[in-house]
Amino acid sequence: MATLLAVGEYWWSWADLLVRWLHVIAAIAWIGTSFYFIALDDHLRAPAEPRDGIGGESWEIHGGGFYRVDKYAVAPATLPDPLHWFKWEAYTTWLSGLALFLVVYYLHASTFLVDRSVADLTGGEAIAISLAGLALAWLVYDGLCRVLGRDDRALAVAVLASLTLAAWGAGRLFSGRASYVEVGAMIGTMMAGNVFFVIMPAQRELVRAKRERREPDPRHNARGKQRSVHNNYLTLPVLFAMLAGHFPFTYGHSQAWLILVVIMAVGAWIRLFFNLRHAGRTVWAIPLSAAAALVVLAFAIEPSSSGGSGATGATVPFATARRIV
Repeated sequence: MATLLAVGEYWWSWADLLVRWLHVIAAIAWIGTSFYFIALDDHLRAPAEPRDGIGGESWEIHGGGFYRVDKYAVAPATLPDPLHWFKWEAYTTWLSGLALFLVVYYLHASTFLVDRSVADLTGGEAIAISLAGLALAWLVYDGLCRVLGRDDRALAVAVLASLTLAAWGAGRLFSGRASYVEVGAMIGTMMAGNVFFVIMPAQRELVRAKRERREPDPRHNARGKQRSVHNNYLTLPVLFAMLAGHFPFTYGHSQAWLILVVIMAVGAWIRLFFNLRHAGRTVWAIPLSAAAALVVLAFAIEPSSSGGSGATGATVPFATARRIV
């Protein structure tokens, strides 16, 4: 039996390796696409020579050649063939992430997902709560977008508040490391939901209108673009939530949920700097304030020199934390 279990764990380790590798590759492709297209939109300028239907153009140089990229205000007069879509990067990232969650946390729920000093849950209960949290994250976020979608600032505040509540709740249900991954998976679900439920249907409607020789409704463009921008700002927060498992001094702290929220907010704030810079506005106050916030946070959660919890309340001594990664 012990030998069979050892063989089983060996093959599950292979599943962990391969799924994790796929997840990282797909995430690179998805995030790279997001970064590129948002930067492209911000780089668009009025065409030097006005052309029918062109809302903006961008000249680029890469790989030893020049490119002129045009964006139509709504749609071209006729559909080109082939028309390239960008969706599988998002779907593959989310599906491989869910598979990785299954391999690492769900199949070892009593070890990695549950911490009975935090909440007295069975493995099955923890898994059910985790899955429900992913669905709830999308429903709450989509509902906020539908209600507050016309006010970007109010929507940003509401989304931040909901993620703060999610981080606090996850920290009181799961182990420290799992709580961070749970919040990251919730954000990833929101992002994939944007692609599946909003962006792709909007794009399909534009294509359908052109094929049916109807005038496309520009509201579909605007709605898809808004959710695409949301995904762009969520990239750095979700990356930290997923990578933080290598840094127990964050998720092992007694105020781990607050650390998660602060660093995710800093990530979105840094993303704003780059988006503004692509649009021609360089606001150095953003990276400077982000750096200052991280320095203050680092000092605030620094363990005591004795290696114990100290005044900061860190639950995992730093030296020990580095050894168990």
